[in-house]
Amino acid sequence: MATTKRDYYEVLGCVKTADGKTLKSAYRKLAMEYHPDRNPDKPEAEAKFKEINEAYSILSDDQKRAAYDQMGHSAFSQGGGGAGGGGFHDFSDIFSQIFGQQGGGFGDMFGGGNRGGGRRTARGADLRYEMEISLEEAYGGKDLEINVPISEDCGGCDGSGAAEGAKVETCSTCGGQGKVRTQQGFFTMERPCPRCGGQGEYVSDPCRKCDGTGQERVETALEVNIPAGVEDGTRIRLSGQGDAAPKSSGPRGSKGDLYIFVSVKPHDLFEREGPHLFCETHVPMTCAALGGEVEIPSIDGGRTKVKIPTGSQSGRRMRLRGKGMSVLRSNQRGDMYVDLIVETPSGLNARQKELLEEFRKEGGDESCSPQSASFLDKAKSFWASVSGGD
Repeated sequence: MATTKRDYYEVLGCVKTADGKTLKSAYRKLAMEYHPDRNPDKPEAEAKFKEINEAYSILSDDQKRAAYDQMGHSAFSQGGGGAGGGGFHDFSDIFSQIFGQQGGGFGDMFGGGNRGGGRRTARGADLRYEMEISLEEAYGGKDLEINVPISEDCGGCDGSGAAEGAKVETCSTCGGQGKVRTQQGFFTMERPCPRCGGQGEYVSDPCRKCDGTGQERVETALEVNIPAGVEDGTRIRLSGQGDAAPKSSGPRGSKGDLYIFVSVKPHDLFEREGPHLFCETHVPMTCAALGGEVEIPSIDGGRTKVKIPTGSQSGRRMRLRGKGMSVLRSNQRGDMYVDLIVETPSGLNARQKELLEEFRKEGGDESCSPQSASFLDKAKSFWASVSGGD
């Protein structure tokens, strides 16, 4: 029974009037998304990948596309090329034209490659490390030592994956090529050998220490420089400090990289916005009314005196230039902003209450409280408008 095929234009997500550039762009995007090397555990991705390549191999050829537009899939149902012409002999031909690869092929886009042809070099995997630092450490920067488990050659088998005395045998399924080919119509598909996993050889008696992987995790101490001014979410890359590629993967290239993701812990006193710091300080009512001076801490561990102007109100913001965070890769510093909170006295003794009563009798509540007076004026106007002037 014939298998129903989807329309080739639908497969690529293009309309029938799409030009060659549009088709090529759509193909590139889909091929990258569904390539088997990127989806090793998704068999449905491989089927989708085949469908995409089949569609593009027809629509990218002007003669075949013309035949398809006239007759649909039936133009190629007899196993021929329909409109004839060169076309692509297999999908590697498509990749060499679309992605411009020389020698290494399309697979180079998914992890290293040998531009000079031949077998590709394998690059080690990248690693991720989460690091949490204090705001003070983010301000001043710091050299830290971290311990990272990194994959290295197994000490029990020297990276071969084989137990002592065991033999490494050539895979009989692929003949040591590491890949097998299957025919689908006039297309030839190439994929990693299912028996040896694309290595071309396998170990009959694997190493007990590494279970035949040829690698083991080794705790490695690394020095990390946290630059002054680093922000929450910053990523630091240590080149070549990731995993080594397994020996069994073929010619080895460089190690992977280690990516350190920095998070900055919340601070008890300061809040940060970029290079600037914000904090609050409580001011006694008498200091806010008469003026004075308060002392507050700064991020560098010092003390900073702040002058409080006479008649300061809660919410007033004071700006201290150059007292904020360090600016990354710069000698500059941000500013610190101090928000005043005027504190009402409580627990007054008899004499203090007596003095405040005298202050109130002298009209202190009204004449010395302009914001309160302004609010009362607005309230009176509101009541008058609601009552209609009665």
